[in-house]
Amino acid sequence: MTSTSALPENAGRQCHNVVNPYHSTHYFAPEFGEELAKAGIENRRAAYFAARGAALGAVGPGTITATFYNFHHDLIAQHVPHVWTVTTPEAVLEARLRAADATLRRLLGDAALDSPEMAEAAELALRATEGCARQARPLYAAHADLPVPDAPHMAFWHAATLLREHRGDGHLLALLDAELDGLEALVTHTASGRGMSYQGVMATRGWAPEDWQAAQERLRSRGLLDAEGELTEAGVQLRKDLERHTDRLDRGPYEHLGAEGVARLTELATGFTAAAVSAGAFPAEMFGK
Repeated sequence: MTSTSALPENAGRQCHNVVNPYHSTHYFAPEFGEELAKAGIENRRAAYFAARGAALGAVGPGTITATFYNFHHDLIAQHVPHVWTVTTPEAVLEARLRAADATLRRLLGDAALDSPEMAEAAELALRATEGCARQARPLYAAHADLPVPDAPHMAFWHAATLLREHRGDGHLLALLDAELDGLEALVTHTASGRGMSYQGVMATRGWAPEDWQAAQERLRSRGLLDAEGELTEAGVQLRKDLERHTDRLDRGPYEHLGAEGVARLTELATGFTAAAVSAGAFPAEMFGK
């Protein structure tokens, strides 16, 4: 049942910020590479493009570039659609589920996965997804067509995936409205101190240093970045506006869940995410400036 209780400001964003890492743990895990290799994909970058894009079907590089937004198209084209000559989207989706399951079992332990709190988190997160919308959200819509796993920890992972992609698709609309291309979005996010580090971007997104420098110059010409590569006052305001715009586009699931449900899901997800981080789920060098 939809709740009508008013949400505190930023409650949806705060909930997303602790639910999303629960989904994301598998991308950095050895189990991810192992399971995708069993499906025929040994290259780690190809595995990421295939795993996150498999719900869309055996699509070409243009679709991946459009929906992932901040990767260099040439990097994507090195791996897509070649990945679909060695495996299928169905096999990749199965491998991804196995990787997520194994990762969460290693990071959290069976006791946490089998706990009443995990079942409650799954129920709340799935209820929140009832407030999501498919329109203009291709990654969310594709994942929403997938079945919900039976195990509570995987049902929670599935719901976290839906909530992540729903917000992400909306965020891309906000970036387009702000006239930021994929690399400019990365540069401003890194400069905010909250995004991926420069080293992380260079290692994973396919951009060259000269691309980064050119993006910085474009942002300086708009008054968003200073000579040292830091956000100007206007740049800080732009990042704030982007998040507020994204919040507006992503309010559906959290309004549907209601203030009490959002608060409880945030509490539960905070505990599981903190435990995963403490267990080494994410490489420190990937984040911060």
